[in-house]
Amino acid sequence: IFSDDNNKTCQLFTGHIGCGKSTELIRLKSELEQHNFHVVYFESSQDLDLVDVGISDILLAIAGRISESLEAVNIKIQPGLLKNLLTDIIKILNAPLELSAEFSIPGNIAKITAKTKENPQKRDQLREFLESRTSSIVEYINEEVLAKANQELKRRGKQGLVVIVDNLDRIGNKTLPSGRTQPEYIFIDQGSQLGGLNCHVVYTIPLPLIFSSEIDSLKQRLGNGVVPKVLPMVPVQFRNGSECKQGMLLLQQMVMARAFPSLSEKERLNCILDVFDSPNTLDKLCRVSGGHIRNLMALLFSCGLKTKNPPISYESLQKAIKEQRNSLISVVQEEQWELLHKVKHKKKIVAMNPEYQQLLRSMFVYEYRNDDTGPWFDINPVLAEAEELKT
Repeated sequence: IFSDDNNKTCQLFTGHIGCGKSTELIRLKSELEQHNFHVVYFESSQDLDLVDVGISDILLAIAGRISESLEAVNIKIQPGLLKNLLTDIIKILNAPLELSAEFSIPGNIAKITAKTKENPQKRDQLREFLESRTSSIVEYINEEVLAKANQELKRRGKQGLVVIVDNLDRIGNKTLPSGRTQPEYIFIDQGSQLGGLNCHVVYTIPLPLIFSSEIDSLKQRLGNGVVPKVLPMVPVQFRNGSECKQGMLLLQQMVMARAFPSLSEKERLNCILDVFDSPNTLDKLCRVSGGHIRNLMALLFSCGLKTKNPPISYESLQKAIKEQRNSLISVVQEEQWELLHKVKHKKKIVAMNPEYQQLLRSMFVYEYRNDDTGPWFDINPVLAEAEELKT
């Protein structure tokens, strides 16, 4: 996909929040750099308020990060129309920002972003000005930033430019005045703008979007028909309930590597009793995580707080699980229990139903892809032991 014959692609990557997408994207960055690509990776949450974000906010953040990366390798951008746009923005914000004689795109975009991130009123004011100009913003970025970047990078022997925009899967799900949710507006209604940049781009997107009735529109406008890549949970069991030994072994290694990073995989397994009171405690920890990496680490950390000195006891683990379960139960709405019962028994969801999508978004339900029958779903194992799901 990333080749000299293909100078522009737009790819979508998704999965549950905390399942390891950022780790995979950072690994992708490293591999692309080894293949002589210039890679711009950034976490959008550092630049944007993802609870309230617009398409113009994202485009400006991308322009700033690309320009910053290019300046770091002494590729200077001489903007014209983009400079005029940023000057107009500063006037609209009526902010005490100065455009230096040596104009810096990343410097001035960073100032604008900081100003609007801390002031919702200014953010709305700026968005009202920019939303009708998104096509022009894309055009300015392509002509004044990416054209120069692609030309100079090729001259230096680089394969091309790849931009990886992480954490957009965390965009808030609020409903806009139009009736569309924020992710629908950004990725579907305005998807052609995000897909219009003349370079290779990888975006993370919210997992529920791939179960939308408008998934085909999403693929065409953003990914040129390419199916979004999904990073599923590490499987701890199969659809029929039998244990997935390969997945469990990987999770066990992930835990034990925290204690013994320099040992071999075989040697680590010989040290289980140095960390846990029995192998069953480690098995329980991995199984109840559901294969969700962040939850696995959170439970391990919670056990550590409850244990003055290793080994971690089964009782400490049970207390940590109970705390996490109570936290989840407190936010489950009454009508959601019935849906959870259906998922528990049928191992599937009604993909285009917003209520089921909310179960995914809240991580009450996990998606798995570890057999030949397509994706299947199950209850978050921490929540599955709730009394409400036993009756």
